Amino acid sequence: MIKVVSWNIGKRHDPWRELVQMADDGDADLALLQEVGSPPGDLVDRIDYSHGVFWNWQLCDRWPLVVKLSDRVTVEPYRQVPPTSELGGDLIGVSGIGTIAAARVLPHGNEEESFVAVSMYASWLRVHPSSNSSWIYSDASAHRIISDLSTFIGHSDPAKHRILAAGDLSMFYGSTGWRLSLPDRDRTVWDRMQALGLEFLGPQAPHGRQSETQPDDVPPDTKNVPTYSHRAGPEAAVNQLDYAFSSRGFHEQVSVRAMNEIEEWGSSDHCRLLIEIKCDGESRQPLTGPPR
Repeated sequence: MIKVVSWNIGKRHDPWRELVQMADDGDADLALLQEVGSPPGDLVDRIDYSHGVFWNWQLCDRWPLVVKLSDRVTVEPYRQVPPTSELGGDLIGVSGIGTIAAARVLPHGNEEESFVAVSMYASWLRVHPSSNSSWIYSDASAHRIISDLSTFIGHSDPAKHRILAAGDLSMFYGSTGWRLSLPDRDRTVWDRMQALGLEFLGPQAPHGRQSETQPDDVPPDTKNVPTYSHRAGPEAAVNQLDYAFSSRGFHEQVSVRAMNEIEEWGSSDHCRLLIEIKCDGESRQPLTGPPR
């Protein structure tokens, strides 16, 4: 079983220490991080990632990243370049600054079980001044991510792909009102993921704690689980912004849950998503509680 953590760490240092502790405890092999800054200096030798795989910090002060945490996986990052028609084997064309990081991951060094891991960050954008509006929106960032993901789709049969994509999409799954988001536009993100053969994995209840009250702009029977807490702390968290997707077929090997219990939330305003990937010969077990 390969254990993957998806986490928006908000440029904080403490999450790096928690990730290292998870790795030491055998609870994490790989991290898909968003809003990454530099790790603490004393942990640089413990954090295995390749420099130069993300956009220059002068263009973006935070970025997504794929980080190796254990020797149970081999990680081969794709270097980012502007999108072109012809790309080399270790390059990925990226159209949005700070929206995506990708790597080829080999569980136990096994070529046959390799998959593409993608960390997604759909940043909020402001509308053009000519609109005379104060709207912010994230669907455009998400669509740039999906367009860049399309480079890994080379067959009409989704079972020929092994892709895991997770991260902060800055939108509210199933939203029906306009106070939280732009629901008609947000739905197109899930539609495009489905069209690429990427199954929505949630997390959805019961794979995470649900809040006692739900926002007005989602259906009362929503299975969303809060993954983001704005100032008030995890006790008051109600909104889900973080999600995971996987290639249809490969998704049957993948389980995901939100580590959003109050005592396990962690040191960021987002909680962690814990993703487990069944390796060959292992039986898939649903995630129902904190890792031990």
